[in-house]
Amino acid sequence: MILWIKVVHILAVISWMAGLLYLPRLFVYHVESGQQSPQAATFKVMQERLLRVIMRPAMIVVWLTGPLLVWQMGYHKDVWLWAKVLLVIALSAAHGNMLKWHRELAAGTSTHDSKFFRIINEIPTILMIGIVVLVVIKPF
Repeated sequence: MILWIKVVHILAVISWMAGLLYLPRLFVYHVESGQQSPQAATFKVMQERLLRVIMRPAMIVVWLTGPLLVWQMGYHKDVWLWAKVLLVIALSAAHGNMLKWHRELAAGTSTHDSKFFRIINEIPTILMIGIVVLVVIKPF
């Protein structure tokens, strides 16, 4: 059973990360297309669906299966795990900020330019690298 939980967790992480890496790129295209353009309307729909259909369910599954795996595998006392949890919390905060920026873009109230979203696009990558290193290497 634990292997199936791992499979579901890994698939959810991949799905969530795909969204976290792609959504800021959609923000860049959205900003560069101009707020009133037909393309902007398309980007609003794409962003909403990515958030609602892929990212939110994947994040929920990650947060359900992760603690279950920790409990099943007895990792709760390991320091590397708590460092990983902090990075996953940061990833969740990034998700929350992306939801906020999507709402601002959809409402036409965003003050951020495409350069801002290009920089933001790197944050999930950096957090992902830290998480993978902690899980695989378990440095402490």
